[in-house]
Amino acid sequence: MTQESDKYQYVSSAKLPTKLGQFKIHGFVEQSTQQEHVALSYGNWQVNDIVPIRIHSECLTGDALFSTRCDCGAQLEKALQNIVEQGKGVLLYLRQEGRGIGLLNKIQAYKLQDEGLDTVEANEHLGFDADLRDYSICQLMLEKLNVKNVKLMTNNPKKSAALIQMGINVVERTPIDHGITDDNRHYIRTKTDKLGHQFSENLFKK
Repeated sequence: MTQESDKYQYVSSAKLPTKLGQFKIHGFVEQSTQQEHVALSYGNWQVNDIVPIRIHSECLTGDALFSTRCDCGAQLEKALQNIVEQGKGVLLYLRQEGRGIGLLNKIQAYKLQDEGLDTVEANEHLGFDADLRDYSICQLMLEKLNVKNVKLMTNNPKKSAALIQMGINVVERTPIDHGITDDNRHYIRTKTDKLGHQFSENLFKK
C-alpha cells in the first residue's frame, strides 16, 4: 500500500481492458469498515488539466442486472463512453448501494415503492435518511490520480458541493440524462423534486 489518509488507503492499480477501451483500475479501502472502492482512469493528463470525471455509486440492479427501475446502469455506461470520447477521464465507483442503505435494504425499499411509496419515502419508512452517501474518499482517489480540476458528469449538485468542499476545482457540471424510461420516470421526478437533481431536458412531458 502506497498512500493513505486517516480513513482510507490506496491498495493497487492494474490494467483493465473493456469493450469501450483500455482503462486502469485503482483499488482503495475504507479502514474502519474494510469497504472497498475503485477508480477507473483512462488516458493521460498533466496535474493542472481539466479532467472529465463521474462519481458513480454502486447499483447492482442497474449496473450489472440491467434493471430499468433506475437510470444508473445507463449513466455508468454513458459516462465511460464520454471519457473515452474525450480521450481522458476518471470514474470513481463507490460501494454505496441504494444511496447508502445497502443492497438488501434497497430491495425492501423497492417493495415499498411497489406498494405506492416513492424512493425517498421508502428509505425514510425503513428508518434511513433519503441519502446517506459519503463522498470523502473522492479526495484521496483524485489526489492519487493527480486530478485537481474537473468537469463533473452528474445530475446531483451535492456531488459538486462535496468536491468543492474538498478543495477540488469543479470547472463545469454537465448533466447525464440517460436511461430514462417509463419504468423510472416517477423515480427520476422524485429525485428532481425532493433531492434537487438537475437534468438538462424537460423529462416529464409524458
